[in-house]
Amino acid sequence: MLRVTNEDLLAQVHGQTVPTRFLATVRAKPEAVALRWKDGDAWRHWTWTDYAERSTRLAASLQQLGVTRGDRVVLMMRNRPEFHVADLAVLLLGATPISIYNSSAEEQVQYLVGHCEATVAIIEDQGYLDRFLAVRSELPSLQHLITIDAPAGRPDGVLAWEELIAGVPLDLDAAVATARPEDIATVIYTSGTTGPPKGVVLDHQNICWTIESLRLCLGDVAAEGRRLVSYLPMAHIAERMTSHYQGLALGYEISTCPDGGQIAQYLPEVRPEIFFAVPRVWEKMHSGIMAMASADPARKEQLEQALGVGLKASDYRARDEELPADLRAQWETVSEGLALVRSLIGLDECIAAISGAAPIAVEVFDFFRALGVPISEIYGMSESSGPMTWAAFRIKAGSVGPEIPGTEVRLADDGEVICRGGNVFRGYLGDPEKTADALDADGWLHSGDIGVFDEDGYLRIVDRKKELIITAGGKNVSPANLEAALKAQELIGQACVIGEARPFISALVVLDAEVAPAWAAGHGIKATSLVELADHPAVVAEVDREVGIAMEAFNSAESVKKVKVLHAEWMPDSEELTPTMKLKRRGIYAKYIREIEDLYS
Repeated sequence: MLRVTNEDLLAQVHGQTVPTRFLATVRAKPEAVALRWKDGDAWRHWTWTDYAERSTRLAASLQQLGVTRGDRVVLMMRNRPEFHVADLAVLLLGATPISIYNSSAEEQVQYLVGHCEATVAIIEDQGYLDRFLAVRSELPSLQHLITIDAPAGRPDGVLAWEELIAGVPLDLDAAVATARPEDIATVIYTSGTTGPPKGVVLDHQNICWTIESLRLCLGDVAAEGRRLVSYLPMAHIAERMTSHYQGLALGYEISTCPDGGQIAQYLPEVRPEIFFAVPRVWEKMHSGIMAMASADPARKEQLEQALGVGLKASDYRARDEELPADLRAQWETVSEGLALVRSLIGLDECIAAISGAAPIAVEVFDFFRALGVPISEIYGMSESSGPMTWAAFRIKAGSVGPEIPGTEVRLADDGEVICRGGNVFRGYLGDPEKTADALDADGWLHSGDIGVFDEDGYLRIVDRKKELIITAGGKNVSPANLEAALKAQELIGQACVIGEARPFISALVVLDAEVAPAWAAGHGIKATSLVELADHPAVVAEVDREVGIAMEAFNSAESVKKVKVLHAEWMPDSEELTPTMKLKRRGIYAKYIREIEDLYS
């Protein structure tokens, strides 16, 4: 493929907006399925015509409420078809829809809604509504509250969704012409691991440019009309870009999953052709498969032998090379069994499986490659509209691929990854000082990540600049790499490495909630709860053994010497994890200070 420049892509998307891309899809496939959801055990759907009609009806009602160009509308709801309708309706008015995390507490709602000066909030149900009502007096700009699932005894001044989509629609063609490429398409609020959330401003040109760059990454594989499942928070750029923006531009059939914890149940029903997941989702699927296999030692051995063949075959395919005759014969022997496993987890029709938002352990990554899942790793951030680097098919395990079409990705003098292109954001909302820290005078976005390139231009992320641990002995240590190695082990589900100004590296670990009980049962241990298992001598001994295996790839100065097995699993959007399951290191250090001190006593 010829090199595509930023200028090439800018010319290609010139004049486009998110609504113009939507209109093109509606015109091309009016009766195709656009959005699906479960109603009990049954699946319901809306066509692209339905999607357009509901969006224009809601836009007309919002216009009557006073929403106009440049206004901000906050969205707080689970993954459901109404999100897509609401987001698009706001864009049809030239206004800006801003999704916030459903887990936001009252004070977070107050900060986010106040910071973006939203005039309207569209909220899912009573539980979310209560948080807005508790702080509404502190939000002078907020004029209207709308609920999708109208509560009984609806408070005065709270409007019902069903009433707003029952009116006369706007003319779609006229409404599409309202937004301009330079208008703000959304503001993505960072998850706040290092302080108050920052509002990442993305305009329509950013979005349309990125859609086209990602489409080019698939090469000759057609992207249009693919099946996806939407389950990650819509406040996160990865889900927003994948299922919403690409969905409406490329005509995806989106099945919405309102609870991310149910994704394993949804996959076999949806059989997605494109599937994006954060590493924790891949880790849990890996653990679940191995837990089932462990119940039958012979079956587990058979699976492991098949995976060995599958991994060798995957290496050849990643290089576009034919399988040698002996390997081809072995593959034909094991391929049917591996295909059955892919079918059981619902990834048998997947053309592109993607891991992103945090590092994934090479062992877990290779497991899915060996299984025949076309997995790849993507790298980027909200400030780059999602992606910076990605290779969909010609992958190298341990790397996050080369720069996506149209971008320039380089290393600064200190090794920091920097990026320039049409995907780079316009700045942080209302914060020129932080904008200047992230964007230099030449338009380079500074990622805060340390990386290295190989001879083929594939990037490998070493660590976050601010997260590098400096031990008491002056050794710089990458916690993310150690944590990924630990989580690749059978019993360890989650890990946080400790060691800043300490004499050696240690870690807090959490048992895998699916694998640990099965392992214990297989070793004659009657305990089943994580609390009991975390303190069981045999389990602790096995964890120590696994830590030793995980650390074989690291030198003595940077390897984990001691671990503490904790009693409870870390959940998304808690003291320990962000909504997208990144570690909240400060929260972990504060909560487990006693356990940390015990490691060094």
